[in-house]
Amino acid sequence: MLTLIFVAVIFVCSYAVLAFQKEKRARVVWAGIVVFAVFNYTLAPEPFWENILAPLRDVNWNVIGIFVGTFLVAESFTVSRVPRRLANALVRRAGSVGTAIVLVAALSGLLSAFVENVATVLILAPIALEMAKRLKVSPVPFLISIAISSNLQGTATLIGDPPSMILAAHMKLDFNDFFVLAGKPGIFFAVEIGAVASLIVLYLMFRRYKQPVTAPEAVTVKSWVPTYLLIGMIVALAVSPLFDPEFRFLAGAVCVVFGVVARWWERKFSDAAKLTYVRETLRRIDWDTTFFLIGIFVFVGVLARAGLLERLAEAAQGLIGSNVFLGFNLVVWTSIAVSAFVDNVPYITAMLPVTSMLAAKMGLSTYLLPFGLLMGSCLGGNITPIGAAANIVAVGYLARYGHKTSFGEFVKIGLPFTLAATIAGSAFIWLVWH
Repeated sequence: MLTLIFVAVIFVCSYAVLAFQKEKRARVVWAGIVVFAVFNYTLAPEPFWENILAPLRDVNWNVIGIFVGTFLVAESFTVSRVPRRLANALVRRAGSVGTAIVLVAALSGLLSAFVENVATVLILAPIALEMAKRLKVSPVPFLISIAISSNLQGTATLIGDPPSMILAAHMKLDFNDFFVLAGKPGIFFAVEIGAVASLIVLYLMFRRYKQPVTAPEAVTVKSWVPTYLLIGMIVALAVSPLFDPEFRFLAGAVCVVFGVVARWWERKFSDAAKLTYVRETLRRIDWDTTFFLIGIFVFVGVLARAGLLERLAEAAQGLIGSNVFLGFNLVVWTSIAVSAFVDNVPYITAMLPVTSMLAAKMGLSTYLLPFGLLMGSCLGGNITPIGAAANIVAVGYLARYGHKTSFGEFVKIGLPFTLAATIAGSAFIWLVWH
């Protein structure tokens, strides 16, 4: 009992610190792991190597490979200037500025289903800033719409966002299962229905900008090779379940290979020496998020072995009873409330086993509660400027150009956007998977 309480206290304390130290999240998680390790060793000393290797068995290296490989391909895709050209093409075809910003937000969502959310924001931010400058209005609402759209659509596919990768690892879902699962429409369609509802909200907000669009400057594509690599990676992921049906290693290996090829392509545009270029490649990888993900797998493994997740599932069942509708909505809206202020990665990693246990205890579909958890935990970050990394980057980008974003200004757009997307998407999940 003492161990269970100690584990719970360390987890809660670490999670609380994460709310205020997002830029040091990997350090926070690993500090908690060190405390766990020291405490565990004092209670039950084990051989040194067993203490080192045991926690690493909880890490899903397939997910880590997917994240790192996808990150490298997305970086090359950004450098190729193809996304910027797509955005400019949409702006030229828009009848008004209001329509243009909604179309750019829609493109933000489309890109972030395959490209990291922060990168998507940085690609499209200059376009929003330029449109606002020409109109002589604040670019804040424009850039907020791009950030929250990217957060929403990152949930749609296996490679869109870490929470989707974590869900896939936990439930043994492959790339295709996000589209069709057990003969039913997958989470992709729930996200898209939510996206349509949220874009309607954005259109209603921006329809007052009826000024005609001025054609943006032409963008020259550096190369289409990264686009072909991105498409090739998606095709390879779609085929990989034939050779790795248990989702153990192949998806991660595929993404890493395509990531290496993407960096090899970029090599021909660099004058750096070979060794220097390798160092540059290693520096460009998002190591903070990578080690954060590894640490979260270890962290949650500790929680599971301590029996804390089982206790949470039992407590939830006692609260919900046999009311499935109440249980589903409790999972969705609690996830939204929590992820509006703190990182959703540790939350969803810890709660996925809980929802699976709860579904088993209540005799529910295996996917109903986990899908609701994914939807809620990813959408909740859209409510506040600190709820997601893309939001923080967007606000920082605006500040760099002299535009302050108040908490209330962000919530004014993020809250109705989130409500529309959540209600539409979760209703779809309920109807299909209940």
